[in-house]
Amino acid sequence: MHLKPGRGSIGRAALPGVWNRVVESLTMLRRVICSAAFLLVVASQVAGEDRPNMVVVLVDDLRWDELSCVGHPAVRTPGIDRIAREGARFRNAFATTPLCSPVRACLLTGLHTHNHGILDNLARNEQSHALPTFPRALQAAGYRTGYVGKWHMGNDDSPRPGFDEWACLQGQGTSFDPPLNINGERREFAGHTTDVLNRLAVDFIDSADDGPFCLYLAHKALHPELIQYDDGSISDPSAARFLPAKRHETLYADAAVPRRLNVTDDLSGKPALRREIEGLPPLSSETGTPDETVRDRWRMLAAVDEGVTQLLEALNSSGELDSTVFLFTSDHGYWYGEHGLSVERRLAYEEAIRIPLLIRYPPLIEAGLLIDEFALSIDVAPTLLDLAGVEPERAPDGLSLRPLLAGERPDDWRTSFLIEYNTDTVFPRVLTMGYRAVRTDRLKYIHYLELDGMDELYDLKADPYEMRNVIADPAYGDDLRAMEQEFGRLRGE
Repeated sequence: MHLKPGRGSIGRAALPGVWNRVVESLTMLRRVICSAAFLLVVASQVAGEDRPNMVVVLVDDLRWDELSCVGHPAVRTPGIDRIAREGARFRNAFATTPLCSPVRACLLTGLHTHNHGILDNLARNEQSHALPTFPRALQAAGYRTGYVGKWHMGNDDSPRPGFDEWACLQGQGTSFDPPLNINGERREFAGHTTDVLNRLAVDFIDSADDGPFCLYLAHKALHPELIQYDDGSISDPSAARFLPAKRHETLYADAAVPRRLNVTDDLSGKPALRREIEGLPPLSSETGTPDETVRDRWRMLAAVDEGVTQLLEALNSSGELDSTVFLFTSDHGYWYGEHGLSVERRLAYEEAIRIPLLIRYPPLIEAGLLIDEFALSIDVAPTLLDLAGVEPERAPDGLSLRPLLAGERPDDWRTSFLIEYNTDTVFPRVLTMGYRAVRTDRLKYIHYLELDGMDELYDLKADPYEMRNVIADPAYGDDLRAMEQEFGRLRGE
């Protein structure tokens, strides 16, 4: 399929200088006006040429540690690794809300969940049409913009404002032969969904004309396939299946699945997780994600990685590779049995909130740059707008990562951040586990909004696997008070 390029307006530049004297001759005045108009057009064209293209690849549920560039012992991701090798890798990147719909709005707007209003995974279709997204601002500044993949803020797949080209799955979509809304018309496609989305993304790049462009590719992978029954109901998400492309079905067949130490957590300091939930077994080492399920997720990632390589090759063929900001990330992580958890990735532990974040842009970023400062999902939008020289529609909560990408280490960079989650109706275990949490370099404080006496405090330096809740330890009294104060400050902001 070929996506036809849209047309955007050329950005404006300031008129050069003020003339020193008034020209008395009407003929001379006309000449001056014409000359100024010409300079305006030339300045606008130069500004447009200097603005980088943008490619964002968003993977669903990808953990920060599932890439070979971070040392995974089994997974191989050469395409994704290239972004890290030739660009920057953030070693402390986090989702500010570890839940699909809210964090997707965070990525697109640069706003915290409580500010953009997509509070949960319910069908907030109308709200998502009104979001002040960074592609809207780029489009208004003359960028050609395209969206490919899963919107996942409700089941509405109709085009959203800010995109010249639109190719969207309905709701979660399917793993094979997906129907997509193509610029307002639903069409059927054959093949594995990841492959289909990769082809559409490459088509968008191949159809590029003069002027900068922005492509936002949001994969269905690594999300499982929900089972839809004859009566229209959907299966319990815990029974969903991860379905890779046929060519990858036996990939990693003999690979051992590494497990983090906290799969042995006895939950003695986590009363919120030890609650009895009707119809659910108590959490234990037996309730984690099975090995073959993990391997199926890796197999789905293989097609995503192939798509990254295809996009890089398409950009290189068009001569646009080094003038393109290429950003790769995830919405949040996933559980492989840590603390006995499997699918409820909404909680504030590291496995859910940590995300991969890789950015390639040679004019600014030194190859192989490693960045340890905190980067958040709300930083993506302000960073891309900053690099484009475009003002956002609304002041963001996030920060531009430009100084860090340039190799600077600002003294006033954030040293803490807020994590938030609002209850929803999908997973019984987390129905009443809405929370606000604060993380610093050393500590994490989790305050449950509806569970009295179940808050948690972790010393991440002494206990990186979050297995010992020290909230009642007198030795951490000052730390607890400091975190409560920081919690209040962040909420106030």
